[in-house]
This record gives sequence, C-alpha cells and structure tokens, in this order.
Amino acid sequence: MAITCRLYKGGILKEEAFDPGRVHELIEDEGSRVWLDLEDPTDDELEMIGKEFGLHPLSIEDTKNRGQRPKVEIFPNYFFIVAHGLRLGEDDDLVDSEIHVFAGHRYMLTLRYAPAFDLSEVKRRWDRQPQHTAEGGAFFLYVFLDEIVDDYFTVVERFEDLSEEIEDRVFAETPDPQIQEAIFRLKRKVVTFRRLVMPLREVLDLMQEQPRFVTQTLGPYYRDLADHVIRTLEFVDGIRDLLTTALEAELSQVSNRMNEIMKKLTSWAAIILIPTLIAGIYGMNFNNMPELRWHYGYYYALGLMLLLGALLYRAFKRRDWL
Repeated sequence: MAITCRLYKGGILKEEAFDPGRVHELIEDEGSRVWLDLEDPTDDELEMIGKEFGLHPLSIEDTKNRGQRPKVEIFPNYFFIVAHGLRLGEDDDLVDSEIHVFAGHRYMLTLRYAPAFDLSEVKRRWDRQPQHTAEGGAFFLYVFLDEIVDDYFTVVERFEDLSEEIEDRVFAETPDPQIQEAIFRLKRKVVTFRRLVMPLREVLDLMQEQPRFVTQTLGPYYRDLADHVIRTLEFVDGIRDLLTTALEAELSQVSNRMNEIMKKLTSWAAIILIPTLIAGIYGMNFNNMPELRWHYGYYYALGLMLLLGALLYRAFKRRDWL
C-alpha cells in the first residue's frame, strides 16, 4: 500500500508527502488544492479518508466493491467517479485497472486497485499547467481522465492491427485452422473494452451539467474529452463489425470448402459405382446369363468398367467437380 499527497497553492506545487491527517485543515483554505492517492487501500484507510474529506458512508462502502461499471454519483460537496484504465499486456490480453475518484472543488482523492494505473504523466501535466491547476478538483479530474482516454486510443490502434491481421488470414490461400478461435478471442476483448468504456460517455455528459464544478474555463476541455470517448467507441464499433464480417466470411469459406469436398466425394463415389454395379450383376451366379460363359467376357467387363469410369471422370472434370 502507498499513499501519495500533494498540496498546490496558486497553481504551484507547495508540499508533498505530508501527513494525510492534515487534509481536513488544508482543504479549509480557499487557495489550497489537495490531491491524495491511495493504492489498494485498507478498510482502516478508507475510514480515515472518509473522515478527513467528509465523505458519505455510502460512497465509502461503494469503494469496497470491485468490478463496477464507469459511473458518477453526485453528492452535495463532491463527485464519486468510477473509471477503468485499460491497456494491453502480454499476448495482447486486456488489462483492467479500476480507479475510484472523489473530486471536490478543492481536492481530488484517487483510489487505485491492482494492477494500478500509472499516474506519472498525470502529475507532470498538473505541474506544467499551473494556470489551470488553480481550478482545483475539476482540472485534476480532467487531466486524469484524459490520460485514461489516451490509453484507450492506444488499445484501439492495436485492436485495428490485430483485426487487419485476422482479415488477411481469413482470405489467405492456405486455410488457417486457428482463425475462428482468433476471431472469437479478439471479439471478446473488443466487447469487454466497449463495455468498460461506453458508460464513461454518460459520466462526462453528467459532469458537464455541473457548472459549479466544470467551470466555463474547463467546459471546452470536458467537451473535447467527451468527443474522444465518442471517437473511441466509433472505432471499436467499426472493429467489431469488421470481425463479424470476417467471421461470416470464414464460415462461408468453410462451407464452400465443404461443398467442394462433397462434390469430389460424390464424383468418386459415382465412378466407383460403375464397376461395383457390373461386378454385382455378373456375380449373381445365375445359369442363364448373357456372356457368362463367353471366352472374352472377363476382358469385356473390365473394359466396360474402365470406359464408363473414364467417361464419368471426364464429365465431372469438365464441370470442375474433380
């Protein structure tokens, strides 16, 4: 477990690594902007921050539940937001970093759960823009969510590359026996990604309806962020449609290959039927059968079998069945 503390005044970083027990005093100062981050917090730590920030017991209880969809809950003095940082790990597996955020005018509190989302770039951006840092929690939250959404684009770009590779494999000359499994695996990742991103659009819409928090200065930034989420979802929908089309094409090709095999099997079965029919007729052992005791009957029967078989082979070959 790790706690990170930062105090800003006038948009400038004034103090780090202070005692979290001072938070309730610091946020009383109109010019103070406080950020507190906890990684995998314990129940005791959650109780402590609840008292320091004056958080509602229900929202503290909510932070103990994992696997929540992105959402925003509006309380009188703060907002409780759930978001998901997403990236691709080994073997392009989707890695989900769930984050809970409490954002007020003078502070932002982040709770990160393993695998923890990296905040290094977020902190650098806060320090580079002191003119906006003075806006407080709303600006902290914007930068935080913007970094999360930027990672979404990275994931989507990789999904696009993988979907193009799958498309090439589907239409390759040599059939790939693993292609259907690859399509289903990628499609499941895409659906999971969309499920974790889609509600964030509603979250940003609700945030923009709070003019006391998202001020006129920050409004364009939140609108731009919402537009990025919409673009991400549009790209994901396009990838999902492409995978659906690829799967349909693969199933169609499998069906076509099966039809080709059935045509060949049927053709060979018809060719083999001719000698089987002739041999069956002359194997019935009746006494009064034409040509049964003919000196050339055996050679005649073999020749007839070969001739009819050759004629059928030629007919099927001309129709491209063989």
